[in-house]
Amino acid sequence: MDILKDDFNFYHFTVDKAMKNKEFLKKINLSSRYIRRSVREKNIFVNGKLILQNLDLKPGDIVSIKIEEEELNAIAEEKELDIVYEDNDLLIVNKEPGIIAHAVNVEQRGTLSNYLAGYFLKNNIKRKIRLVNRLDRDTSGLIIVAKNSNAHSQLAKQMEEGKIIKKYMAILEGVIDRETIIEKNILRSEDGIKRIVDQRGQYAKTLVKPIKTFNNMTLAEVQLFTGRTHQIRVHLNYIGHSLVGDPLYGNPSPIIKRQALHSYYLKFNHPRTNKILEIKGELPCDMKALIV
Repeated sequence: MDILKDDFNFYHFTVDKAMKNKEFLKKINLSSRYIRRSVREKNIFVNGKLILQNLDLKPGDIVSIKIEEEELNAIAEEKELDIVYEDNDLLIVNKEPGIIAHAVNVEQRGTLSNYLAGYFLKNNIKRKIRLVNRLDRDTSGLIIVAKNSNAHSQLAKQMEEGKIIKKYMAILEGVIDRETIIEKNILRSEDGIKRIVDQRGQYAKTLVKPIKTFNNMTLAEVQLFTGRTHQIRVHLNYIGHSLVGDPLYGNPSPIIKRQALHSYYLKFNHPRTNKILEIKGELPCDMKALIV
């Protein structure tokens, strides 16, 4: 195996000026935890050769860090997936409605994690399933899957810092004719399931931009600036425009069997290259059928 040409099993970094190996490792775009583990497990190479000491690096040297193989952490099941982007570090899948994103335990079946495990197995991707973001069972749309622990760590940090831009397409009850910002704290209700607007809760901010109105409904783009559980559903209910088909915060609908909400847009920095990625996912058929 030519280490220097293997971008799936190794991270490669080119040295720009003379320095010690330990000094260089502190500068590269890898988490300190990942680097410590790589040192401990002897997974660091210079110009394709394993190194066991803190040697001097010169400009043009290539430092390679091995990405370990892993066992799958979910039962593999086969199902065709709508993968809208994939590379050596991550893939982005457009989840259909009605599927739970993450298995609660290793015995669970029928989740997106199970179908991703089937895809990994079929394509010889020997890594754990790591979901970066989650969606409710009945919310469709884009989910980022990291193919290694460092990619997951980098993306989770972006998520925590609010640097991953997430936009949704939503169909609302009633007519909204102007852009609306909702800044209301969200609190878990006493039943432990629903969330409510309450000043004792966590800060939450949502932007609603109407696109089209029809049949006393509004198609809107919704952007999250925070990531509270059920945030969009709670905020829209608060302003009197619940999602069409939302049985928990609004009303069941005879025209759609779930809340009409789709995560269609993601923008973030790639965990390896730091280049901006913008990804869009197509609306599912049940929401398309409502828009006239």
